[in-house]
Amino acid sequence: MKVREHPERHRSPEAGRHVAVIGAGAVGSATAIEALRAGLRVTVIEPGEPGAEHATSYGNAGWLSSHSVVPPALPGAWRKVPGWLADPLGPLAVRWRHLPRAAPWLLRYLLSGSTEARVQRTADALRTLLVDAPQLHQHLAREAGVPQLIEHRGLLHVYRSQAEFMGDALGWRVRERTGVRWVQWEAAQLRAHEPDLDERYTLGIFVAEAGHCRDPGAYVAALARHAVQQGAQRVVARATGFRIEGGRLRGVRTDHGEIACDAAAICAGAHSAGLARAAGSPVPLESERGYHVMVGAPGVGPRTPMMAADGKLIAHWMDGGLRAAGQVEIGGLDAAPDWRRADILYRHLRSMFPALPRDAQAAGVRHWLGHRPSMPDGLPCIGPAAATPDVVLAFGHGHVGLGGSARTGRLAAQLLAGQTPETPLAPFDPQRFGRRRAAA
Repeated sequence: MKVREHPERHRSPEAGRHVAVIGAGAVGSATAIEALRAGLRVTVIEPGEPGAEHATSYGNAGWLSSHSVVPPALPGAWRKVPGWLADPLGPLAVRWRHLPRAAPWLLRYLLSGSTEARVQRTADALRTLLVDAPQLHQHLAREAGVPQLIEHRGLLHVYRSQAEFMGDALGWRVRERTGVRWVQWEAAQLRAHEPDLDERYTLGIFVAEAGHCRDPGAYVAALARHAVQQGAQRVVARATGFRIEGGRLRGVRTDHGEIACDAAAICAGAHSAGLARAAGSPVPLESERGYHVMVGAPGVGPRTPMMAADGKLIAHWMDGGLRAAGQVEIGGLDAAPDWRRADILYRHLRSMFPALPRDAQAAGVRHWLGHRPSMPDGLPCIGPAAATPDVVLAFGHGHVGLGGSARTGRLAAQLLAGQTPETPLAPFDPQRFGRRRAAA
Protein backbone atom coordinates (compact mmCIF):
# COMPACT_ATOMS: atom_id res chain seq x y z
CA MET A 1 0.00 0.00 0.00
CA LYS A 2 1.43 3.32 -1.04
CA VAL A 3 1.94 5.88 1.71
CA ARG A 4 -0.44 8.82 1.46
CA GLU A 5 1.31 12.10 2.14
CA HIS A 6 -0.48 14.66 4.27
CA PRO A 7 -2.63 16.83 2.00
CA GLU A 8 -2.37 20.58 2.11
CA ARG A 9 -4.92 22.33 4.34
CA HIS A 10 -8.22 22.35 2.46
CA ARG A 11 -11.79 23.47 3.00
CA SER A 12 -14.15 20.69 3.98
CA PRO A 13 -17.94 20.55 3.51
CA GLU A 14 -18.17 21.49 7.21
CA ALA A 15 -15.39 24.09 7.22
CA GLY A 16 -15.68 26.41 10.20
CA ARG A 17 -17.63 23.86 12.22
CA HIS A 18 -16.70 23.86 15.92
CA VAL A 19 -15.67 20.39 17.10
CA ALA A 20 -14.70 19.19 20.56
CA VAL A 21 -12.06 16.48 20.78
CA ILE A 22 -12.41 14.64 24.08
CA GLY A 23 -8.98 13.39 25.09
CA ALA A 24 -5.45 14.55 24.29
CA GLY A 25 -3.74 11.19 24.05
CA ALA A 26 -2.26 9.81 20.84
CA VAL A 27 -5.62 9.42 19.06
CA GLY A 28 -7.10 12.66 20.37
CA SER A 29 -4.06 14.76 19.51
CA ALA A 30 -3.85 13.30 16.00
CA THR A 31 -7.58 13.92 15.55
CA ALA A 32 -7.22 17.54 16.64
CA ILE A 33 -4.34 18.14 14.22
CA GLU A 34 -6.20 16.59 11.30
CA ALA A 35 -9.43 18.43 12.12
CA LEU A 36 -7.53 21.72 12.04
CA ARG A 37 -6.05 20.68 8.71
CA ALA A 38 -9.60 20.22 7.41
CA GLY A 39 -10.50 23.79 8.37
CA LEU A 40 -12.49 23.00 11.52
CA ARG A 41 -12.43 25.00 14.73
CA VAL A 42 -11.15 22.70 17.49
CA THR A 43 -11.43 22.58 21.27
CA VAL A 44 -9.52 19.81 23.04
CA ILE A 45 -10.99 18.69 26.37
CA GLU A 46 -8.49 16.93 28.64
CA PRO A 47 -8.29 16.93 32.45
CA GLY A 48 -4.60 16.01 32.71
CA GLU A 49 -1.31 16.95 31.12
CA PRO A 50 -0.96 15.24 27.71
CA GLY A 51 1.75 12.58 27.68
CA ALA A 52 2.32 12.79 31.44
CA GLU A 53 2.80 9.73 33.64
CA HIS A 54 -0.94 9.17 34.19
CA ALA A 55 -1.52 8.78 30.45
CA THR A 56 -1.60 5.44 28.66
CA SER A 57 0.72 6.82 25.98
CA TYR A 58 3.40 7.57 28.57
CA GLY A 59 4.12 3.92 29.26
CA ASN A 60 3.55 2.53 25.77
CA ALA A 61 6.02 -0.07 24.55
CA GLY A 62 6.75 2.29 21.66
CA TRP A 63 6.23 -0.11 18.77
CA LEU A 64 4.87 1.32 15.52
CA SER A 65 4.30 -2.22 14.37
CA SER A 66 2.53 -2.22 11.03
CA HIS A 67 2.41 -6.02 11.33
CA SER A 68 0.61 -6.16 14.72
CA VAL A 69 -2.60 -7.26 13.06
CA VAL A 70 -3.20 -10.58 14.86
CA PRO A 71 -5.69 -10.30 17.75
CA PRO A 72 -4.63 -11.67 21.15
CA ALA A 73 -7.27 -14.43 21.14
CA LEU A 74 -6.57 -17.28 18.72
CA PRO A 75 -8.28 -20.64 18.11
CA GLY A 76 -8.05 -22.78 21.23
CA ALA A 77 -7.55 -19.84 23.61
CA TRP A 78 -10.47 -21.07 25.72
CA ARG A 79 -8.23 -23.91 26.96
CA LYS A 80 -6.05 -21.32 28.68
CA VAL A 81 -8.84 -19.75 30.75
CA PRO A 82 -8.24 -21.92 33.86
CA GLY A 83 -4.59 -20.85 33.81
CA TRP A 84 -5.54 -17.18 33.49
CA LEU A 85 -7.66 -17.51 36.61
CA ALA A 86 -5.24 -19.68 38.56
CA ASP A 87 -2.04 -17.69 37.94
CA PRO A 88 -2.35 -14.02 38.92
CA LEU A 89 1.16 -13.37 37.59
CA GLY A 90 0.90 -15.13 34.21
CA PRO A 91 1.23 -13.42 30.79
CA LEU A 92 -2.56 -12.96 30.78
CA ALA A 93 -4.27 -12.92 34.17
CA VAL A 94 -7.81 -12.17 35.33
CA ARG A 95 -8.41 -10.81 38.82
CA TRP A 96 -11.11 -12.84 40.53
CA ARG A 97 -12.95 -9.80 41.92
CA HIS A 98 -13.29 -8.38 38.41
CA LEU A 99 -14.35 -11.66 36.78
CA PRO A 100 -18.17 -11.18 37.06
CA ARG A 101 -17.92 -7.84 35.31
CA ALA A 102 -15.35 -9.00 32.75
CA ALA A 103 -17.00 -12.35 31.91
CA PRO A 104 -19.15 -11.10 28.98
CA TRP A 105 -16.11 -9.33 27.50
CA LEU A 106 -13.98 -12.46 27.89
CA LEU A 107 -16.60 -14.63 26.17
CA ARG A 108 -16.70 -12.26 23.20
CA TYR A 109 -12.89 -12.14 23.25
CA LEU A 110 -12.64 -15.92 22.96
CA LEU A 111 -15.34 -16.12 20.29
CA SER A 112 -13.71 -13.44 18.12
CA GLY A 113 -10.60 -15.60 17.66
CA SER A 114 -12.28 -18.99 17.60
CA THR A 115 -11.48 -19.70 13.93
CA GLU A 116 -8.65 -18.76 11.59
CA ALA A 117 -11.18 -17.09 9.27
CA ARG A 118 -12.26 -14.74 12.05
CA VAL A 119 -8.67 -13.96 12.94
CA GLN A 120 -7.97 -13.20 9.27
CA ARG A 121 -10.91 -10.78 9.04
CA THR A 122 -9.60 -8.91 12.07
CA ALA A 123 -6.09 -8.83 10.64
CA ASP A 124 -7.26 -7.55 7.26
CA ALA A 125 -9.10 -4.70 8.98
CA LEU A 126 -6.26 -3.78 11.35
CA ARG A 127 -3.80 -3.73 8.46
CA THR A 128 -5.70 -0.80 6.92
CA LEU A 129 -4.98 1.23 10.08
CA LEU A 130 -1.38 0.15 10.52
CA VAL A 131 0.15 -0.54 7.10
CA ASP A 132 2.00 2.78 6.87
CA ALA A 133 2.03 3.73 10.56
CA PRO A 134 5.78 4.52 10.76
CA GLN A 135 5.59 6.89 7.80
CA LEU A 136 2.47 8.65 9.06
CA HIS A 137 4.06 9.16 12.46
CA GLN A 138 7.25 10.45 10.87
CA HIS A 139 5.14 13.11 9.12
CA LEU A 140 3.38 14.07 12.36
CA ALA A 141 6.62 14.13 14.35
CA ARG A 142 8.26 16.44 11.80
CA GLU A 143 5.28 18.78 11.91
CA ALA A 144 5.40 18.81 15.71
CA GLY A 145 9.14 19.53 15.77
CA VAL A 146 10.24 16.18 17.24
CA PRO A 147 11.39 14.11 14.22
CA GLN A 148 14.08 12.40 16.32
CA LEU A 149 11.42 10.56 18.37
CA ILE A 150 10.28 8.34 15.47
CA GLU A 151 12.69 5.76 14.06
CA HIS A 152 12.14 3.31 11.22
CA ARG A 153 14.65 0.51 11.82
CA GLY A 154 12.43 -2.57 11.82
CA LEU A 155 11.39 -4.86 14.69
CA LEU A 156 12.64 -8.29 15.72
CA HIS A 157 10.80 -11.32 17.16
CA VAL A 158 13.06 -13.87 18.84
CA TYR A 159 12.38 -17.57 19.45
CA ARG A 160 14.21 -20.32 21.31
CA SER A 161 13.70 -22.86 18.54
CA GLN A 162 12.06 -23.62 15.23
CA ALA A 163 9.41 -25.53 17.17
CA GLU A 164 8.55 -22.43 19.22
CA PHE A 165 8.31 -20.41 16.02
CA MET A 166 5.96 -22.99 14.55
CA GLY A 167 3.74 -22.47 17.58
CA ASP A 168 3.17 -18.96 16.18
CA ALA A 169 2.72 -20.23 12.62
CA LEU A 170 -0.94 -19.26 12.41
CA GLY A 171 -0.16 -15.66 13.29
CA TRP A 172 2.62 -15.36 10.74
CA ARG A 173 0.47 -17.06 8.10
CA VAL A 174 -2.29 -14.54 8.74
CA ARG A 175 0.18 -11.63 8.60
CA GLU A 176 1.57 -12.86 5.29
CA ARG A 177 -1.90 -12.81 3.74
CA THR A 178 -2.24 -9.13 4.69
CA GLY A 179 0.99 -8.28 2.87
CA VAL A 180 3.49 -8.38 5.76
CA ARG A 181 6.97 -9.56 4.72
CA TRP A 182 9.89 -10.57 6.92
CA VAL A 183 13.30 -12.25 6.88
CA GLN A 184 14.47 -15.07 9.11
CA TRP A 185 17.74 -14.82 11.03
CA GLU A 186 19.35 -18.10 11.99
CA ALA A 187 21.38 -18.45 15.18
CA ALA A 188 24.70 -17.07 13.86
CA GLN A 189 23.09 -14.05 12.22
CA LEU A 190 20.97 -13.40 15.30
CA ARG A 191 24.04 -13.55 17.52
CA ALA A 192 25.90 -11.13 15.22
CA HIS A 193 23.06 -8.62 15.38
CA GLU A 194 22.25 -9.13 19.09
CA PRO A 195 25.43 -10.04 21.00
CA ASP A 196 23.88 -9.33 24.44
CA LEU A 197 20.90 -11.65 23.87
CA ASP A 198 20.82 -14.93 25.80
CA GLU A 199 22.04 -17.87 23.71
CA ARG A 200 18.82 -19.82 24.22
CA TYR A 201 17.34 -17.72 21.43
CA THR A 202 18.31 -19.34 18.14
CA LEU A 203 15.89 -17.81 15.64
CA GLY A 204 14.88 -14.26 14.79
CA ILE A 205 12.10 -12.92 12.56
CA PHE A 206 12.94 -9.41 11.36
CA VAL A 207 10.14 -7.16 10.04
CA ALA A 208 11.84 -4.31 8.22
CA GLU A 209 8.70 -2.25 7.54
CA ALA A 210 7.98 -1.54 11.22
CA GLY A 211 9.21 1.35 13.35
CA HIS A 212 9.23 2.60 16.92
CA CYS A 213 8.97 5.69 19.08
CA ARG A 214 11.83 6.66 21.40
CA ASP A 215 9.60 8.40 23.96
CA PRO A 216 5.82 7.96 23.53
CA GLY A 217 4.97 10.36 26.36
CA ALA A 218 7.11 13.15 24.96
CA TYR A 219 5.80 12.45 21.46
CA VAL A 220 2.14 12.74 22.48
CA ALA A 221 2.91 15.87 24.52
CA ALA A 222 4.51 17.37 21.40
CA LEU A 223 1.46 16.50 19.26
CA ALA A 224 -0.90 18.08 21.80
CA ARG A 225 1.30 21.18 21.94
CA HIS A 226 1.40 21.34 18.14
CA ALA A 227 -2.42 21.21 17.96
CA VAL A 228 -2.60 24.25 20.24
CA GLN A 229 0.06 26.06 18.23
CA GLN A 230 -1.99 25.40 15.09
CA GLY A 231 -5.07 26.98 16.64
CA ALA A 232 -6.79 24.44 18.87
CA GLN A 233 -8.15 25.66 22.20
CA ARG A 234 -7.26 23.55 25.23
CA VAL A 235 -9.81 23.21 28.04
CA VAL A 236 -8.69 21.55 31.26
CA ALA A 237 -11.81 19.63 32.24
CA ARG A 238 -13.32 16.15 32.29
CA ALA A 239 -16.10 15.49 29.78
CA THR A 240 -19.14 13.89 31.40
CA GLY A 241 -21.78 13.74 28.65
CA PHE A 242 -23.54 15.53 25.82
CA ARG A 243 -26.48 17.79 25.13
CA ILE A 244 -28.23 16.29 22.10
CA GLU A 245 -31.44 17.89 20.83
CA GLY A 246 -33.38 16.74 17.79
CA GLY A 247 -30.63 14.34 16.82
CA ARG A 248 -27.98 17.08 16.73
CA LEU A 249 -25.19 17.79 19.17
CA ARG A 250 -25.47 21.12 20.94
CA GLY A 251 -22.71 20.81 23.51
CA VAL A 252 -20.34 18.66 25.55
CA ARG A 253 -20.98 18.63 29.29
CA THR A 254 -17.93 18.75 31.55
CA ASP A 255 -17.22 19.00 35.25
CA HIS A 256 -16.56 22.71 34.62
CA GLY A 257 -19.70 23.48 32.63
CA GLU A 258 -20.94 22.94 29.09
CA ILE A 259 -18.91 23.64 25.95
CA ALA A 260 -21.13 24.55 23.00
CA CYS A 261 -20.06 22.80 19.79
CA ASP A 262 -21.37 21.31 16.56
CA ALA A 263 -19.59 17.96 16.72
CA ALA A 264 -17.36 15.92 19.02
CA ALA A 265 -14.93 13.01 18.93
CA ILE A 266 -14.64 10.61 21.86
CA CYS A 267 -10.92 9.81 22.13
CA ALA A 268 -10.71 9.19 25.87
CA GLY A 269 -9.11 5.75 25.73
CA ALA A 270 -10.08 3.40 28.54
CA HIS A 271 -12.37 6.10 29.97
CA SER A 272 -14.53 6.29 26.84
CA ALA A 273 -17.28 3.79 27.72
CA GLY A 274 -19.46 6.18 29.71
CA LEU A 275 -19.25 8.86 27.04
CA ALA A 276 -20.11 6.37 24.30
CA ARG A 277 -23.13 5.27 26.33
CA ALA A 278 -24.20 8.89 26.72
CA ALA A 279 -24.09 9.19 22.92
CA GLY A 280 -26.36 6.16 22.50
CA SER A 281 -23.64 3.60 21.76
CA PRO A 282 -22.86 1.37 24.75
CA VAL A 283 -19.87 -0.77 23.84
CA PRO A 284 -18.00 -3.59 25.64
CA LEU A 285 -14.82 -1.68 26.45
CA GLU A 286 -12.35 -3.23 28.91
CA SER A 287 -8.98 -2.18 30.29
CA GLU A 288 -6.10 -4.51 29.51
CA ARG A 289 -3.84 -3.35 32.31
CA GLY A 290 -0.22 -3.21 31.19
CA TYR A 291 2.96 -2.81 33.21
CA HIS A 292 6.43 -1.69 32.21
CA VAL A 293 9.86 -1.46 33.77
CA MET A 294 12.60 1.02 32.88
CA VAL A 295 16.33 0.50 33.50
CA GLY A 296 18.23 3.78 33.40
CA ALA A 297 21.65 3.01 31.89
CA PRO A 298 22.32 -0.72 32.01
CA GLY A 299 25.00 -0.80 29.30
CA VAL A 300 23.56 -3.96 27.71
CA GLY A 301 20.36 -4.69 25.82
CA PRO A 302 18.88 -5.07 22.34
CA ARG A 303 20.34 -3.46 19.25
CA THR A 304 16.97 -3.83 17.54
CA PRO A 305 13.59 -3.31 19.22
CA MET A 306 12.47 -6.86 19.94
CA MET A 307 9.82 -9.16 21.35
CA ALA A 308 10.64 -12.46 23.06
CA ALA A 309 8.07 -15.14 22.33
CA ASP A 310 8.66 -17.06 25.55
CA GLY A 311 8.02 -14.10 27.86
CA LYS A 312 5.55 -12.15 25.67
CA LEU A 313 7.86 -9.25 26.39
CA ILE A 314 8.81 -6.23 24.28
CA ALA A 315 12.20 -4.67 25.00
CA HIS A 316 13.90 -1.69 23.41
CA TRP A 317 15.76 1.52 24.14
CA MET A 318 13.88 4.68 24.95
CA ASP A 319 15.42 8.09 25.50
CA GLY A 320 15.14 7.41 29.24
CA GLY A 321 16.71 3.95 29.22
CA LEU A 322 15.84 0.34 28.45
CA ARG A 323 12.10 -0.37 28.64
CA ALA A 324 10.42 -3.76 28.94
CA ALA A 325 6.65 -3.95 28.54
CA GLY A 326 3.97 -6.48 27.80
CA GLN A 327 1.60 -9.00 29.29
CA VAL A 328 -2.03 -8.38 30.23
CA GLU A 329 -4.00 -8.13 33.46
CA ILE A 330 -7.80 -7.92 33.40
CA GLY A 331 -8.72 -6.13 36.61
CA GLY A 332 -10.60 -2.94 35.75
CA LEU A 333 -9.66 0.71 36.07
CA ASP A 334 -9.72 1.08 39.83
CA ALA A 335 -7.85 -1.90 41.32
CA ALA A 336 -4.48 -1.16 42.89
CA PRO A 337 -1.35 -2.14 40.95
CA ASP A 338 0.19 -5.56 41.58
CA TRP A 339 3.85 -4.61 41.34
CA ARG A 340 4.85 -8.26 41.43
CA ARG A 341 3.95 -8.25 37.75
CA ALA A 342 6.54 -5.54 37.14
CA ASP A 343 9.09 -7.60 39.06
CA ILE A 344 8.34 -10.52 36.75
CA LEU A 345 8.89 -8.28 33.74
CA TYR A 346 12.35 -7.43 35.01
CA ARG A 347 13.15 -11.10 35.63
CA HIS A 348 12.13 -11.87 32.05
CA LEU A 349 14.23 -8.98 30.80
CA ARG A 350 17.24 -10.16 32.76
CA SER A 351 16.80 -13.70 31.44
CA MET A 352 16.94 -12.22 27.91
CA PHE A 353 20.05 -10.16 28.73
CA PRO A 354 21.94 -11.99 31.50
CA ALA A 355 24.51 -9.22 31.95
CA LEU A 356 21.84 -6.96 33.48
CA PRO A 357 22.15 -6.49 37.26
CA ARG A 358 20.53 -9.32 39.20
CA ASP A 359 18.95 -7.00 41.77
CA ALA A 360 16.25 -4.72 40.32
CA GLN A 361 16.60 -2.17 43.12
CA ALA A 362 20.33 -1.91 42.58
CA ALA A 363 19.70 -1.44 38.86
CA GLY A 364 17.41 1.51 39.58
CA VAL A 365 14.40 -0.13 37.91
CA ARG A 366 11.28 2.06 37.71
CA HIS A 367 7.76 0.61 37.50
CA TRP A 368 4.60 1.84 35.75
CA LEU A 369 1.00 0.71 35.16
CA GLY A 370 -1.40 1.89 32.48
CA HIS A 371 -4.69 0.94 30.84
CA ARG A 372 -5.01 -0.27 27.26
CA PRO A 373 -8.56 0.47 26.01
CA SER A 374 -9.60 -2.82 24.40
CA MET A 375 -12.58 -4.18 22.52
CA PRO A 376 -13.19 -7.95 22.72
CA ASP A 377 -12.81 -8.52 18.97
CA GLY A 378 -9.44 -6.75 18.75
CA LEU A 379 -10.79 -3.89 16.60
CA PRO A 380 -11.24 -0.28 17.73
CA CYS A 381 -14.48 1.66 17.50
CA ILE A 382 -14.27 4.28 14.75
CA GLY A 383 -17.51 5.75 13.50
CA PRO A 384 -20.58 7.81 14.36
CA ALA A 385 -22.57 7.30 17.54
CA ALA A 386 -26.09 5.87 17.40
CA ALA A 387 -27.77 8.99 18.82
CA THR A 388 -26.24 11.43 16.35
CA PRO A 389 -23.61 11.43 13.58
CA ASP A 390 -22.29 14.62 15.17
CA VAL A 391 -20.50 12.47 17.78
CA VAL A 392 -17.67 10.28 16.48
CA LEU A 393 -16.21 7.37 18.45
CA ALA A 394 -12.45 6.81 18.10
CA PHE A 395 -11.08 4.52 20.82
CA GLY A 396 -10.51 0.89 21.81
CA HIS A 397 -7.25 0.13 19.97
CA GLY A 398 -5.92 -2.30 22.58
CA HIS A 399 -2.26 -3.10 21.86
CA VAL A 400 -2.00 -0.89 18.74
CA GLY A 401 -3.14 2.47 20.10
CA LEU A 402 0.03 4.40 19.38
CA GLY A 403 0.63 2.80 15.99
CA GLY A 404 -2.99 3.15 14.89
CA SER A 405 -3.46 6.69 16.19
CA ALA A 406 -2.17 8.53 13.12
CA ARG A 407 -4.57 6.88 10.68
CA THR A 408 -7.42 6.96 13.21
CA GLY A 409 -6.94 10.70 13.68
CA ARG A 410 -7.30 11.21 9.96
CA LEU A 411 -10.44 9.07 9.81
CA ALA A 412 -12.08 10.74 12.80
CA ALA A 413 -11.33 14.19 11.39
CA GLN A 414 -12.77 13.22 8.02
CA LEU A 415 -16.01 12.14 9.71
CA LEU A 416 -16.15 15.37 11.72
CA ALA A 417 -15.59 17.37 8.52
CA GLY A 418 -18.29 15.57 6.54
CA GLN A 419 -15.76 13.94 4.21
CA THR A 420 -15.71 10.37 2.93
CA PRO A 421 -13.25 8.39 5.09
CA GLU A 422 -10.13 7.29 3.22
CA THR A 423 -10.41 3.78 4.75
CA PRO A 424 -13.59 1.64 4.87
CA LEU A 425 -14.96 1.84 8.40
CA ALA A 426 -17.45 -1.05 8.40
CA PRO A 427 -15.15 -3.37 10.45
CA PHE A 428 -14.81 -0.64 13.12
CA ASP A 429 -18.50 0.31 13.31
CA PRO A 430 -19.35 1.04 16.97
CA GLN A 431 -22.79 -0.55 16.40
CA ARG A 432 -21.33 -3.96 15.41
CA PHE A 433 -22.11 -5.38 18.85
CA GLY A 434 -25.79 -5.09 18.08
CA ARG A 435 -26.83 -2.70 20.82
CA ARG A 436 -28.42 0.62 19.97
CA ARG A 437 -30.48 3.09 21.95
CA ALA A 438 -31.32 6.75 21.86
CA ALA A 439 -29.34 9.03 24.12
CA ALA A 440 -31.13 10.39 27.14
